[in-house]
Amino acid sequence: MAGERRRRGGDGPRERTRERGSRREREREQQRGPGRGRTALMVTAAAAAALALGLAAAEWNRRSAAARLVTPHPAPPALPPGSTGPLASPHRFWGTYRPHVYFGMKTRSPRALVTGLMWLQQGEGGGSLRHTCEQGDGLSRYGWLMHDGENFGAQEIRDGGLFLKTEFVKRPGGEHGGDWSWRVTARMEVSGGSPAPLLSLFFYVATDGQGMLEPHLENKSRLAAVTGTSEELGHFTLTFLRPTAENGEDPKYASYNYLDAASPGLHRLTEVVRSSLSNRFVFAPPGKPRRRFFAVDTFRGLPGAAGEPPRGRLLLHQVTLEPPGTVEVTFESGSVADRPGRLAGGVLSAALAQHTAAFERRFEETFGLGRKGFPASQRRFAQAALSDMLGGMGYFHGRSLVRSPLQEHPVPAPEAALFTAVPSRSFFPRGFLWDEGFHQLLLARWDPALSREVIAHWLDLMNAEGWIPREQILGEEARAKVPPEFLLQHSETANPPTLLLALQRLLPDSPLPYLRRLFPRLRAWYDWYNRTQAGPLPLTFRWRGRDTHPERFLNPKTLASGLDDYPRASHPSSEERHLDLRCWMALASRVLGEVAERLGEPAGPYREMEQALSDNGLLEQLHWAQELGAFADYGNHSSAVGLRWQRVAPAAPGRPPPDPQLVREVREAPRPRFVGALGYISLFPLLLQLLRPDSPRLPTVLATMRNEQQLWTPFGLRSLARDSPLYMQRNTQHDPPYWRGPIWVNINYLALRALHGYASTDGPQRDRAAEIYRELRHNLVANLYRQYTESGFLWEQYSDSTGRGQGCHPFAGWSALVVLVMAEDY
Repeated sequence: MAGERRRRGGDGPRERTRERGSRREREREQQRGPGRGRTALMVTAAAAAALALGLAAAEWNRRSAAARLVTPHPAPPALPPGSTGPLASPHRFWGTYRPHVYFGMKTRSPRALVTGLMWLQQGEGGGSLRHTCEQGDGLSRYGWLMHDGENFGAQEIRDGGLFLKTEFVKRPGGEHGGDWSWRVTARMEVSGGSPAPLLSLFFYVATDGQGMLEPHLENKSRLAAVTGTSEELGHFTLTFLRPTAENGEDPKYASYNYLDAASPGLHRLTEVVRSSLSNRFVFAPPGKPRRRFFAVDTFRGLPGAAGEPPRGRLLLHQVTLEPPGTVEVTFESGSVADRPGRLAGGVLSAALAQHTAAFERRFEETFGLGRKGFPASQRRFAQAALSDMLGGMGYFHGRSLVRSPLQEHPVPAPEAALFTAVPSRSFFPRGFLWDEGFHQLLLARWDPALSREVIAHWLDLMNAEGWIPREQILGEEARAKVPPEFLLQHSETANPPTLLLALQRLLPDSPLPYLRRLFPRLRAWYDWYNRTQAGPLPLTFRWRGRDTHPERFLNPKTLASGLDDYPRASHPSSEERHLDLRCWMALASRVLGEVAERLGEPAGPYREMEQALSDNGLLEQLHWAQELGAFADYGNHSSAVGLRWQRVAPAAPGRPPPDPQLVREVREAPRPRFVGALGYISLFPLLLQLLRPDSPRLPTVLATMRNEQQLWTPFGLRSLARDSPLYMQRNTQHDPPYWRGPIWVNINYLALRALHGYASTDGPQRDRAAEIYRELRHNLVANLYRQYTESGFLWEQYSDSTGRGQGCHPFAGWSALVVLVMAEDY
């Protein structure tokens, strides 16, 4: 009780004396008369008013900062308004801009007309309806073999014994993006002697908030065509041609069904079709056994959606046939005046052949793999890698959900559009900021204008503070592929500015008006990094947004860096110095200086910062760990950290105890020190070529790279050395190692790029760099080609012990950089 009394102020002799004293003081004030008392009251009132004003100002500042979080940057847009529309950019208005579906097209419009394909191999229980790319579908292969990014593409899909080939060609004309045609070819590659299972192909067209569709039926069951109109397409006609044999000429028997339904949203189209299937239909070809099959019937709505207004309309054409067979679909714009004829049949075949030949010529002219001696099979692999990235371009429209430390609840950002490549059509079919810079290194080589446009789209997502959210989840279809806990974007979280890598490549040939539009946003972005990611000492930097509950993790993650679970300081603090971010800022300073010089703007501050951040002596002082013999992060770190199983007490007496949990155990108190994690981070001064060719540290870095007990493998450089304490260690019970050993292509590309640079520059390590370069390039290319041949896919990462692809697939994001490695184009 005595302690409680002390906390409350107590009632002992001193307290009573103070109380008497305060009373006497009040009595004296009263005896002095009204003047002094009134003055004291006025002072008190003034202090209260000042406090109230201060609180009001603080609240106003908080609200103002919160408002800026969702306020677009005031600079003129990097992408001129209307530049993606059908008149300004007809060649890119239509495209395969729905990377999350196996095959579909849409316009670059906020409320686009969408078209797509589903299929169903008929079986006893109805089979599995395929539509959106899902790893769980277990397809043995799918991906674009050829895609030029504009007018043509050819994709192969293998679903069990079923082989599908999807092809499209666009033909310019009119004022709304021109015409296009599809061809879908189906055959069974596995035959057990019994009749092939029936195959249903579903072709659909759907509106998303605006536009009108009108079905045109034959014999009450076959949807022969759809006419319609929309704001950006004007009038159009979509025609579903009758199926033929594979030769494209002989007619093919088929059963037809159609669906006309109110759409509850594009993200629920699969549910609409699945819920409409019924097996009351009979496939009855002349002279052959009758077979029952599933087909679309009446749509009665989705569970839980009663009373919700429709978002649009869905019209679907189902063709059921016995493979092999071919089906074509044509889209004809009403504004094309002198159409030479329908783009179908022999005309479509001739157009496909023309585009195929043009693609192969352009590919060789661009990358020269034939001249370098690569055999045809490896050239086809490289073509597929590039094409799958181009076929994974997406156009998204919607709002990000953002959160700030200044706000209690997340808020929606303004509506925005984004044209971007995606890392993976199945797992990450949306925009990622640091991935996109690597994507554009490849696409800038193929189509510089396309790459400039993508970079402008990303910079136009910037808010008034200069921040760009690291992950873009725009629109319902994108949100449907993301767990709710990952929807929020945090305003203090950065991502490496890899877009500047691509911009640096584009810089010599970029038009000055384009650079002038970009420069205010580049400057604001650069300032945001310097302002919000500053480290504890001058010329140091620290990633914000590390995991906020370190006790849950073996090593708290740093999502902002892009290297997620790569080991950092075990106990996050404001004293951390992150080596990779410092190197990224040196690159950013260099590129901003180059852009400023091109534009005649003051480049001095950027060049001075570049010089300071490239100073090898200061770099060593801040980040060279002598005891490790490597560059490293610095922070509050303990190397004696592990995970142990902990039993959890039952929630209530008599109840069974929960399963044991892995929790972090710190066996040695952390202290300020260099972080003993040898891996990709340690290489960053080399990766971004900050080390001088004559640096005394370069031989050690090269030796670390080539050491098989550390980073070297027969398949590429592993992300964390085998002798590092956290090599291949789980971060939590349910969080396997990610950047703690596996091989990642983007960092291997940077390593090859740097080695190629050091091998081409005079210096004592020139020959050694060239030797390591040749070995590493051979290992990386050989393994990626081997894994593609065996599995059918490029992968997110590769095992450092076997070389096998792992993580998500297909991953034609930065893994497609293998094309530039093959071309030795850095």
